[in-house]
Amino acid sequence: MSNDLATDRAPESTTDDRLFPGFAAGRIDVGEAELFVRHGGEGPPVLLLHGHPRTHATWHRVAALLAPHHTVICPDTRGYGRSAKPPTTDDHEPYSKRVMARDMVALMRALGHDRFAVVGHDRGGYVAQRLALDHPEAVTHLVVLDVVPIGEALARCDARFAASWWHWFFLGQTAKPAERMINADPDAWYKYGPEQMGADAYEDYRRAIHDPRTVHAMCEDYRAGLGVDRAADDADRAAGRRVACPTLALWASRDDVEDLYGDPLAIWRTWAPDVRGHALDSGHHMAEEVPGELAGAVRDFLSR
Repeated sequence: MSNDLATDRAPESTTDDRLFPGFAAGRIDVGEAELFVRHGGEGPPVLLLHGHPRTHATWHRVAALLAPHHTVICPDTRGYGRSAKPPTTDDHEPYSKRVMARDMVALMRALGHDRFAVVGHDRGGYVAQRLALDHPEAVTHLVVLDVVPIGEALARCDARFAASWWHWFFLGQTAKPAERMINADPDAWYKYGPEQMGADAYEDYRRAIHDPRTVHAMCEDYRAGLGVDRAADDADRAAGRRVACPTLALWASRDDVEDLYGDPLAIWRTWAPDVRGHALDSGHHMAEEVPGELAGAVRDFLSR
């Protein structure tokens, strides 16, 4: 397969142009996987990475607000949405954030961007962090949304954390794999509707969660998180590795990040010497709930 953007394929959904008007779409072979990507706009490039169980479509409102100022790239990360679902291994390393970060460097280079800003929400925040740590020559700015590093989260795990984020351990374990339960009724499991994300984005999301291959890949993401991803964070912490670029941490005031961790900025300041941030008045899915506030904060930060 070529690294050229495959825009000559027939569109897979009539909703695509409504979600991202004026954006190009296609697949790019990044070496170990083929990624679905949508991109458009003009200006310095910014890569937007979604979380679980979303697809690139979660960004459609934010992308429209950033596109007049930036070239905006919205991929489905490996395993998610329309991107490839590579075979896994016993240690789940093919779904590690290090491998996903490597995918993103290859993707951006294929699109002609050697240096770029990256914004990551939820699981995408862990990929963004790993991008900044492993590829400092490529990342100009890092924005992390509603997360602290995986190693930091697990180091603080107590009964309250386990009660609130039990899904980390259910999805991450292998003795009684979660896939069978989720695939029995994906809509009942995830319990999201079109009201928040919009009907067209909901169609893209729902298509993904009804694909058993995607459900398996999403579980592999969590299995990697509990193992190789935590080990990578712990190794970086021990070695004193830090994010070199300016960093913005934003979190949702109506989610539980502050309740579980205290001040997220205090945690991120141990990982990045140049970090700022604040809470947004939102629930967890900030790109869908407060796209204007989020896009404005990102725009202001990237103008530094």
